Amino acid sequence: MPPSIPHLLLLHFHLLAIASLVGIAGWSRAWAIGVNWGTASSHPLPPPKVVELLKSNNVSRVKLSDADPDVLRSLSGSGIAVTVGIPNLMLRTLNSSKKAAESWVHDNVTRYFPAGGPRVRIEYIAVGDEPFLLSHGDQFYPFVLGAATQIQAALTKANLGSKVKVVVPCSFDAFQSESNLPSEGHFRPDINKTMIQLLTFLSEHRLPFFASISPFLSLHQSKNISLDFALFKGTARTHNDSHRIYKNSFDLSYDTLVTALYSAGFPQMEIVVAQIGWPTDGAANATSVIAEEFMKALINHIHSKTGTPLRPQNPPSEVYILSLLDEDQRSTSAGNFERHWGVFTFDGQAKYHIDLGQGSRKLWNAQNVKYLSSRWCVVNNNADLSNVTASVLDACSVADCTAVSPGGSCYNIGWPRNVSYAFNSYYQQHDQRVNSCYFGGLGLITTVDPSTDTCRSHAYLG
Repeated sequence: MPPSIPHLLLLHFHLLAIASLVGIAGWSRAWAIGVNWGTASSHPLPPPKVVELLKSNNVSRVKLSDADPDVLRSLSGSGIAVTVGIPNLMLRTLNSSKKAAESWVHDNVTRYFPAGGPRVRIEYIAVGDEPFLLSHGDQFYPFVLGAATQIQAALTKANLGSKVKVVVPCSFDAFQSESNLPSEGHFRPDINKTMIQLLTFLSEHRLPFFASISPFLSLHQSKNISLDFALFKGTARTHNDSHRIYKNSFDLSYDTLVTALYSAGFPQMEIVVAQIGWPTDGAANATSVIAEEFMKALINHIHSKTGTPLRPQNPPSEVYILSLLDEDQRSTSAGNFERHWGVFTFDGQAKYHIDLGQGSRKLWNAQNVKYLSSRWCVVNNNADLSNVTASVLDACSVADCTAVSPGGSCYNIGWPRNVSYAFNSYYQQHDQRVNSCYFGGLGLITTVDPSTDTCRSHAYLG
């Protein structure tokens, strides 16, 4: 007589627990924290300044979205472990062209491994930037495996196959559970076949699975997730799943992925958390105070090495914070908060304080940052403002006005200060050119900083 469904489920999770305890042990190594360093900024902090910022805060790992040569040169000799990114738009070409893959490896990896002298400590190549993201549809993921295979072959040909690892960053929505219970975790049906092929490739080469986890987005998308649960608070209502007790959103999401990997046939796959963070503006609960609370609790949780119910005493070996700096050019298709993930502001000033590796002391800010002149663009209150709304919309179609949008930190500054904020954002983004503060005669250049205690009008980097 065949075993009943409940017995099969018990056997399933018993085997999963054993695999997690035994199989993963071979992957385990010292836990490390890293940061995502994105450059989607109209006035990015110069790369040497960013490297100074990383080193002063003892950040040992950094994940890049591309292979910007200025950024990589600035990391040369720093000792910081680097993940170099390949943009999604390159995947189709790399999938179909061996020559293109070899050229990319030569130009973006081999050249930074000189025979003598300082080098860039490139540890991973990230093939694609979350190519499985649901909103991308099938634009990119069909080319992921081919691109990864070609890059791996190119590394081997360049004698770097044992030094640099190929990974694919997977979005938080690549795995899911309709019931919100980890025991029912699985990869999205539309990508399941490709995912199994990718996991086979990763397993054959003993490569980790890079995945994003987002308690912030889980909070906004699920009625079953409370703020306290996302923030690791002991007062949060726990979630019971087959007698496994979940006390926080991170463990819930992480074990959903563990089950998805198990169900796909890869229970021993090492997981690296490629992105996790909390924004500080642009949405409800997106504040520096809450972000600090989340980040401190997350780091303490990882440091405790308690692991998760399905991987006890086995936390992820690497976690990359999203992100180091704010980026005013990031897409806001998912929400205005996308431009406010930074632990630091765009100019390298800490929004709050957590331990990125510097220990108990506060974070060091970027030093000797050069700004544009102390000039701002504000609305001319003596002008006819009956048509000012059209000018504001024009300014915000180009500049970053997320802080004055609903849910933003400057949303309640009132009229006409919100108009001045929009005008100034446009003016600063255009390097304070005189004609960028015209707005049909509605703009006025001033040397008096219009910022308030709660709303900063940026003077951009020079």
